Amino acid sequence: MIVVGAGFGGIAVAAELLRHGLDDVTLLEAAPGPGGTWHHNRYPGAACDVPSHLYSYSFAQRPDWTHLFSHQPEILAYLRRTADSLGITPRIVTGTEVTACTWDDRTCTWTVRSRRTDTTGPYEERVADALVLATGQLDKPSFPAVEGLSRFAGRSFHSARWDDTYDPRGKRVAVIGTGASAAQLVPEIAPLAARLTVFQRTGNWFLPRSDRPTPALLARVLRRLPVARRAWRGLLHHGIELITLCVRHPRTVGRIGAALSAAHMRRQLPDPELRRKAWPDHPFGCKRVLLSSDFLPALRRPNTELVTDRIVRMEPEGPVTADGRRHDVDCVIYATGFRTNTFMLPMRVTGRGGRTVEEAWSEGAQAHLGITVSGFPSMFLMYGPNTNTSGGSILFFLEAQAAYVRRALQLTLRTGAAALDVRAEAQARGLERLRARFAGTAWTACTSWYRTADGRNVANWPGYMGEYAERTRRVDPSEYHLIRAPRP
Repeated sequence: MIVVGAGFGGIAVAAELLRHGLDDVTLLEAAPGPGGTWHHNRYPGAACDVPSHLYSYSFAQRPDWTHLFSHQPEILAYLRRTADSLGITPRIVTGTEVTACTWDDRTCTWTVRSRRTDTTGPYEERVADALVLATGQLDKPSFPAVEGLSRFAGRSFHSARWDDTYDPRGKRVAVIGTGASAAQLVPEIAPLAARLTVFQRTGNWFLPRSDRPTPALLARVLRRLPVARRAWRGLLHHGIELITLCVRHPRTVGRIGAALSAAHMRRQLPDPELRRKAWPDHPFGCKRVLLSSDFLPALRRPNTELVTDRIVRMEPEGPVTADGRRHDVDCVIYATGFRTNTFMLPMRVTGRGGRTVEEAWSEGAQAHLGITVSGFPSMFLMYGPNTNTSGGSILFFLEAQAAYVRRALQLTLRTGAAALDVRAEAQARGLERLRARFAGTAWTACTSWYRTADGRNVANWPGYMGEYAERTRRVDPSEYHLIRAPRP
């Protein structure tokens, strides 16, 4: 088997396969080492907005997280240490960018084409019986559709491709975007920059985040008592599902969430004019609810300005907004998120009959349980369509997906099949049920990165984490074509 990507998804599926004796596994990773999004997202203040003891594998729990919400260096170190301890690291081929994956109907195998990222040498090809694409949804930076981005004469980079050589001290800095990345990096940059200009398209709902060291007593209890670790994870799991409850029921429970968020934001924004500019124009939960207790106060600093006028073009000196004002800056930081709906692009994936994923997804990304795609035998997705959480830990989903992949492979081994391919009708039924569950939820109330141009949500799971675990607990053979290898 070949696994593309060595982030949390790739490591999860490799660990699951190795635990069950399926040890012919190779991971291909474009970066210099494992880490995925936590390798690339190393901007100042980068941290997880899921509690540390929940944002970790159930099979590799760490009792001694230094903070309740850990920062990027500690998360990256945890993932790499886990890969080392489970014997996965030697199976990772780093510095290798996959450019194409092609299914061969004749041999019932995948050919994976790649090239080294540090050379201009020839392409390499590897052949595998099964393919896991663990490239996720948070891999490819998105830039705003603004005229003349390349005309800017100063420094510019995306928050997910942070320039480690850049020092903002004494500089005029622009941050474009006010999403999750901006909410973390703006408080770090604001005290250093001579002037910070934050460009906002729409405001966000915020809830407080207690970004403090793990209490010593809690750390001791978790270190000494495994049962306490399990109980603490369970408490965090159910507590964070309250956000999903608010999103699923916006007219009832969601109003409580909105009231708590509004109270928090009013406390942090006493100035009526700044509050008006920062206030969201969409229902609570329609877009990602951000956890932060220091972003809004950073906007109150005398050297910081929040600009809500639309950027119409970029000039060499800086952004020009719809009111005709030019904002002269030394550096532009794009905190504008990711191309979440493109998933595996620019990798070319070709399945049965020469059909590509782009063709199969011409009307929007879709996969059975977010894992298998009809017409692409023995290809599995980690963190695929409709497997994003509304507030919980994605690692819970990744472990469920890894177990599903393992069970699917075991099914082929038991039956003597060369591969399995989800039936188109099974995928369509599942998709119909899934889409029906979005009705009446907060997700449908506004435009967001979760949704395609025609309004379909292709990112989120519409229910609770436990429901997803239950749906993926068993591979139903009736939902799959079991493909026999052709006789020689």
